[in-house]
Amino acid sequence: MPDLSDWLETPLGRYLLDWERGAIDRTVADIFGYNAVQIGLPGIDLLQANRMPFRLNCARDGEVAVRAQAFELPFATASIDLVLLPHVLEFSSDAHSVLREVERVLVPEGSVVLSGLNPLSLWGARRALARGEGAFPWRGQYRSSMRIKDWMKLLGLEVVGLESGCHVPVVGTEAWLQRWSFMDRAGPRWWPVLGAAYVMHGVKRVQGMRLIMPQWRERKASAKRLSTVAQRNGETRKTQ
Repeated sequence: MPDLSDWLETPLGRYLLDWERGAIDRTVADIFGYNAVQIGLPGIDLLQANRMPFRLNCARDGEVAVRAQAFELPFATASIDLVLLPHVLEFSSDAHSVLREVERVLVPEGSVVLSGLNPLSLWGARRALARGEGAFPWRGQYRSSMRIKDWMKLLGLEVVGLESGCHVPVVGTEAWLQRWSFMDRAGPRWWPVLGAAYVMHGVKRVQGMRLIMPQWRERKASAKRLSTVAQRNGETRKTQ
C-alpha cells in the first residue's frame, strides 16, 4: 500500500498513525510467544512494543523480511503467535481470505491485532462523499468493528479487546487538528463507537484444549505434612 504510506505522512495521516501506534503498543506489549509477524506498511515498525524474540515484516513489496500476499502467507500452519494487520482488510481485494489465512498460521491461543477505519464516523461520511474513489484512504472498503467481530467469530477468533479513537473531523492542517482536539477528549466518553479508527485484538480459540498448570499448592501441602525430626540419640523419625 505505497499510496497509504504516502498519505500517512500528511498531517491527518500522522494524527491517525500516532493514535494507532499508541493503541497497538498497549495491546501487543502483553502478548507473549516466539514469532510475531506484521503484514503491510513495511516502512513502519508497529511491533516495537512487543517482546517476542522473532519479529518480522511481511508485505507484497518493499524492504521486508518476507514478500507475500496477505491471503497466501508462506508460514506453516499453527506456527505464528501474533499477526498484526494494520489497515490490511479495508484495502484487500479478499478480506475474508486474509482472515482465514491468519487463522491458519496462528497457534492455538495465538493473537491477531488489526486496525481499521470506521464507516460510522465523520471519516466514514467523508468516504461516502468520495464514493470509494479518489486518493487514499477514501477508496478503501471501510467495515465496522461489529462486522469484523462477526467474521472473526465464524473463524473461531474471540475478540478480547477493542479500542476506538480519532474523533476529529477530516481537516488538512495541524492548526485545524489542534482546534478540533477537544473532540478527542470528549469522544471516548460521549460517543466512543463513532471514532474514525479502531484497534481490535482477537485470540484463536481451539475447542477441547485446556491449559494444565502445576499443582504447586498440593506439593507444598504434602511437604508440610511429612517432615523429619531429629532426636537426641542421633536417630530420626517421621512425624505428621
